[in-house]
Parts: sequence; structure tokens; C-alpha cells
Amino acid sequence: MDKILVLDFGGQYNQLIARRVRSEHVYAEIKPYNKISAAEIKAIGYKGIIFTGGPNSVYEETSPHVNRDILELGIPVLGICYGHQVMAYTLGGTVTPGYEKGEYGKTTLYTSGSPLFKDIAKISICWMSHRDMVSNLPEGFVSIAKTDRCDVAAMENREKRLYGVQFHPEVTHTEFGTEILRNFIFKICGCSKDWRMDDFIEQSVERYRRELDGKKVLLALSGGVDSSVAAMLLHRAIGSSLYCVFVDHGLLRKNEGDYVEKTLGEELGVNIIRVNAKDRFLGKLAGVTEPEKKRKIIGSEFIHVFEEEARKLGKIDALAQGTIYPDVIESGKGDSAVIKSHHNVGGLPSVMDFKMIVEPLRELFKDEVREVGVKLGIPSDLVYRQPFPGPGLAVRIIGEITEEKLDLLKDADAIFREELDKTAERASVAQYFAVLLDTRSVGVMGDSRTYGYTVALRAVKTDDFMTAEWARIPFEVLERASNRITNEIKGITRVVYDITSKPPATVEWE
Repeated sequence: MDKILVLDFGGQYNQLIARRVRSEHVYAEIKPYNKISAAEIKAIGYKGIIFTGGPNSVYEETSPHVNRDILELGIPVLGICYGHQVMAYTLGGTVTPGYEKGEYGKTTLYTSGSPLFKDIAKISICWMSHRDMVSNLPEGFVSIAKTDRCDVAAMENREKRLYGVQFHPEVTHTEFGTEILRNFIFKICGCSKDWRMDDFIEQSVERYRRELDGKKVLLALSGGVDSSVAAMLLHRAIGSSLYCVFVDHGLLRKNEGDYVEKTLGEELGVNIIRVNAKDRFLGKLAGVTEPEKKRKIIGSEFIHVFEEEARKLGKIDALAQGTIYPDVIESGKGDSAVIKSHHNVGGLPSVMDFKMIVEPLRELFKDEVREVGVKLGIPSDLVYRQPFPGPGLAVRIIGEITEEKLDLLKDADAIFREELDKTAERASVAQYFAVLLDTRSVGVMGDSRTYGYTVALRAVKTDDFMTAEWARIPFEVLERASNRITNEIKGITRVVYDITSKPPATVEWE
């Protein structure tokens, strides 16, 4: 199988680059810039390398740099933004501060003849995000694109198959970004389209059928997309030897626990052990208001419940987890920054004794996981369900969590999702949900004064969740949701709509 290496210099779009390559049915994997040698790259046999962007200035001593040996392997390299600059700098070119304000956003790009720009318009729009610039080219390089403010918007050494672009072809704002990446992947690197989910499923089932023969495997089933797809894949491989423990902490969306159990257990035949632990979790959360403390309590208690159920099953040989590729990247390896911690990456509690860990989705991005789920026969409404935080509704209830608040939020959230699901706008909204605020306000119902909670509705549009824009839902949809929530749910008197994008806000409130 042909592979592209994405060498990460700390850019915010590192995952997006790899996903763009994989969307062309070519396998791509991300490695930190300082965690793989030229010898290892050669031994693995990558067909091409992409240097990502990054937040540093390459001429500063403490900034990430690349070993020149990597650029001398004879493997095609595409440097993007900082990757473009680090290529030039390493090979003897000059990178300097370009101008005081930099060059950001949509910019007109003028290209000249190059394999990288084959069959694209000579004048187009690209997405720039830089302050530094390549001011002197390395020996053997020529400029192949410019903007009104940047003379070296792209460069090439065609003989050595080394290319650099100052802009970001991986983002949708770059008009011909997909074509540029395709030209690099196929015309310059000569890759074949041999990364397909049908092959992945067949190979994975065969592998785990062989490796797990005669073994009992335990999987923590959250009901989310990742654990559900992992469960179905392993069920196909080892059948009833897989034991899926579904810890229902009571913080799922309305009727969600029953839906997961019915769909995966009754309809698809997965061996599920459901543990109804709502009272236990609410007891531990009583009086807790700080979001991170909520997360830690829920994570710790989940492990305790899971351990107890594991002991009841006797000797278990392997633990299966729904770890996916972004979990591995985001949890931080080596010198990489930790974006967020994931409980299913980096080991198990010491009291849990398993001979092996099975992570069948570890190499996949979320969109690939969904594709696998559909091909395995999981209903699309489960496979394409929205992202849901591990602590569940606990982080969508501001302040202390009580059973009353939990019931109010479940009902309000269900109404909002029902109303939006009826509309055409649903297809363009990536995530939508309700948040229960820890404030009460005066209302009036009939001739009576009421005093109830406020609910905030949240809906965003995004391709990758690294940035997100608040969704312009029609007022009549919001009006129907608001009317239903305040009329059908006793205890809620006010509904507001969150119009904050990411950044500056995050998608979730806590």
C-alpha cells in the first residue's frame, strides 16, 4: 500500500492535511518532525512527504528544524507554509520577516508552469496565513507562484521533486487546493488509490479472527460512534467472545441508552452487558459545579464500574478500545502539545490486568470510522450521530447536576433536535444541542408568575471542528423550538440562542 508521510511542525491543519490525502484513497500518517529519521522514512517506503505549517519563525534558534538528509532521500516533498519556509531555510535559502501586517486570508495567486499546478487556472484564490517569507531561493529552486505581496508564494526544484507553497492548499478557501494536492500525490509521487475501507474491514476481521482466537475480549461501549463501530467490527471477527460493557451513567441524551442497547444488541447481535449506574454517578456529582472536576469524577467512576463488571466475567484476555487516530495525535506524543487528554490512549489503570490491548480503529479518522460503520451494517442514524462529550450532559448543565436539571435538559435537547431535524438546514449543521444554564428568571404563563431555568440552544457549522461558525437557523425554526420548550417543559421559562463562533468560544460550553 502506498503511503504519504505528513511531518508535523505544530500546524493547526496537520490532521486536515492527512484527511485530504486519505480522501483521495491514499494512506497518510502523521509523525512529529523530530520523531522519525531519514533512515526510518526510507525503510518504511513512503512515496511522498508533506511538511505541515507551524506557528514559529524558522530563523529562530529554538524553532523546529528538519534534518537535511530527509530532503536528500529522493522522495518527493511538499512543504506547506512553515514547511515551505523550513525547506528553503534548510537548503540554504533565506527566510525573513516579510512585512509588519503579514498576509492573511483570501489572496489572489498567480501561478506559472509546474507539475504542481497542472490543469489549474493561472489566476486563482488561495488562503494565506503568514508573516515571514522566503526572500532568497535555495540553489536549484525557482519561484512558480506569487501574490501581490509575496514573490515566492510557491517554489520548486523539479529535478529533485521538491516543492513548497506559502499558502494552504488543504483548506477549502483555496480555490484549487484539492487539485494541487492531487497533482502532488499522483503526478509527482506516483501514488495508487489503494486505501479503501472495504479492504480495511476484510483485513481487520481476518487479523482479529486469527489473533483473538480462543480469547475473551472486553470492550467499553459508550454508545458513541467509535466504540459502536469497534464493537461491530470485532463482533464480526470473534462473535460471542466479545463482551461489551455499556456503562449507562444516566447522562446520555433522551432515550439514548435504550436505543443503543436495542440497535447493537437486539438488532445486530452484539453481546452487550448494560450497567444502569445513573444513581451512582449522580451521587458522586452532587454539589460539584467545576467542569473539570465533573469530568474527572465521571472518568474515574466509569473506570470503577467497568472494573467491577470485568471481575464478574472472570479472566479476560484482552481489552478493546474505540481509539481513533485523532485521539492518538491529540493526546500528545513526545514534544507535541497536548490538546486534550483521552482516557483510552496511553495505558490502563494498574489494577486492570490484560495481556493485550486491541484498538481496531486506531489508524482511522472519524469520517473513515463512519464509512466503516455503514459498511458493517450499523444504521446511519447511529453512525452519523453528532459528536457527544464523554461526560455526557454533565458538561451541558452549568453548575450543580441534579436529577431535575438532567430531566429538563434531556427534554429541551430532544425538542430542539426534533425541530431542526425536520428542516433542510439540518444537512448543513454539524452539531446542535441545548445547554441548561444555572440561572432562573421570571416568566408568565396565563395569569400566573413563573420562575424557571434558562436554556441556551447551540448549533454550529464546521468541516473539521478546529474552527466553527454559528449556524444561521431560520427564526421560525428557533421560534417553534422555543415555544415547545417553554410550553411543554415545566421549569423552563426562557430560551436563548448562542451566536458565538469558534474561536473565540468552543463548541461546548464547558
